[in-house]
Amino acid sequence: MNVTRELFDEVMVPNYNPAAMVPVRGKGSRVWDQEGTEYVDFAGGIAVNALGHCHPELVNVLKEQGEKLWHLSNVFTNEPALRLAKKLTDLTFADRVYFANSGAEANEAALKLARRWALDHYGEHKNQIISFKQGFHGRTFFTVTVGGQAAYSDGFGPKPGAVEHASYNDLASLEALISDNTCAVMMEPLQGEGGIISPTPEFVKGVRELCDKHNALLIFDEVQAGVGRTGHLYAYMGLGVTPDILTTAKALGGGFPIGAMLTTKDIAASLKVGTHGSTYGGNPLACAVAEKVLDIINSPEVLEGVKHKEQLFRDGLMAINAKYNVFSEVRGKGLLLGAVLNDNYQGRSRDFLVASTAEHLMVLIAGANVVRFAPSLIIPDEDIKEGLARFERAVAKVVNG
Repeated sequence: MNVTRELFDEVMVPNYNPAAMVPVRGKGSRVWDQEGTEYVDFAGGIAVNALGHCHPELVNVLKEQGEKLWHLSNVFTNEPALRLAKKLTDLTFADRVYFANSGAEANEAALKLARRWALDHYGEHKNQIISFKQGFHGRTFFTVTVGGQAAYSDGFGPKPGAVEHASYNDLASLEALISDNTCAVMMEPLQGEGGIISPTPEFVKGVRELCDKHNALLIFDEVQAGVGRTGHLYAYMGLGVTPDILTTAKALGGGFPIGAMLTTKDIAASLKVGTHGSTYGGNPLACAVAEKVLDIINSPEVLEGVKHKEQLFRDGLMAINAKYNVFSEVRGKGLLLGAVLNDNYQGRSRDFLVASTAEHLMVLIAGANVVRFAPSLIIPDEDIKEGLARFERAVAKVVNG
């Protein structure tokens, strides 16, 4: 069969508009298309390929587990899932883990748990969920409603109720909405899709205090910010604030689909037998791979390396900006960075993405005004330098029309 980009338009639902080139192979932070053209990967599959493409240790684990057990129903448990859950609880605040296949599913579980926990302990009136404008929590109808971008949730009929949105980094806006009827506040400890926005220390501590005051659960969506991305295993560890529920996915499987919701023993008790479930959640293939990902990333050399590589990116982007004057700032933490376009280039982030692809570099955007970088956490320094050289050529093309 002749597989081309044109075939996409013939057989796929048109909700995506992928690039003209079709990637066929990856190794580390390099990717090759059908023509054999090589690209530097600064996108990481949207913060997913945290150990690059085809990491040999992950390939080995996948092959080994693939010869043992692929799938069981949750009528049974399995060794990889239990090992992974033990590691996640040992390494975090949590005592209990629920496995799913994606960040949206982990968030769906977190939201259902929060509602059920509030019902169990306080009654039906305590059902309000507060999240933040420009936040992103997935594409299921519940999670997209809780997400703070109406463009993603409008046009599908009546939305789930009792969901309100405050402004990120604006404690007063949360204080105006929160009450004893609030069951949970959901937030990203570093907003991703909304533009790579870090919380101020006062804001994140204030959110925790307001939740405590009103007996509301604090849910941290660490789908994008977690698993080493900020230079900490989980972003909350660098903020001095501990959530009641944490969701993780994306990088957790290094490219293999897996999600998890982490919480305490007492809160977890509300998801008793039969209240929630997943056919594939906790399947042995995904959990075996994720366990290896966790082992590799949760090491001083990888986590310290993230901070060093962040500086290389910041220095390189600042040098490009000194020449071309296109960015107002570089936001974010670790290897989740956003170059924010200045007033002269408002709304043009996609132009920079397209120009980068033409220069054989894969980047991301976070809204119309931010070019986003979420590469492998172990991307070699020389790949960073080469990718930035390609990005500079892309910037020059956009600037020079």
